[in-house]
Amino acid sequence: MAPFHVQTEPIVVRTSGKGTYEITDQISEILARSGVVTGTVTVFVRHTSCSLIIMENADPSARHDLEEFFDRLVPENAPYFEHDSEGPDDMPSHIRMVLTRSSEVIPIANSRVQLGTWQGVFLFEHRRAAHRREVVITVMGN
Repeated sequence: MAPFHVQTEPIVVRTSGKGTYEITDQISEILARSGVVTGTVTVFVRHTSCSLIIMENADPSARHDLEEFFDRLVPENAPYFEHDSEGPDDMPSHIRMVLTRSSEVIPIANSRVQLGTWQGVFLFEHRRAAHRREVVITVMGN
């Protein structure tokens, strides 16, 4: 049996404001460097105002519709928000993060992430301003 291997690498995602930013290729590059054939990859974002999603990567209109949905679901400037020290988009960004995910775990087989044909991993930026986001990727397996 091959020895169990764990490799953790951070990546930086520079955003230009609200939207989705695909990171599937960076995850696959780290997986390739790890040499893991079978196992899992965990992706974790180290922030409370952005999140991670697995979403369709073929048609950008699907991601645009998701972004529009979240703008309506959690609007800015709601009169009941108390936390507004960083601006009107701050509290809604925290709620949007809670409604999505801060991590994803994806199986690995034959040295490849086992995403579906039209799936990609995206950082979902919930703030209007540009940010430098840190994502930690851990590959585990044989």
